Amino acid sequence: RLRLAGGPKPSLRERAVALAQERGVVRTRDLTDIGIPRCYLARMCDEGLLIKVGYGLYRAAERKAA
Repeated sequence: RLRLAGGPKPSLRERAVALAQERGVVRTRDLTDIGIPRCYLARMCDEGLLIKVGYGLYRAAERKAA
């Protein structure tokens, strides 16, 4: 999806955010199934990349235009 032919492999953070944007709301299980460690989820929330909306549920943070 994100990776173009010959392009760099997307980071774990990029993969997690892309999945959340694609699905709207993702479960912890959805993220761990694509290789995102659970410990990354709290960090990504602290960084403002994901927003925790419930127990085990996350959505992508809205990015405002600069």
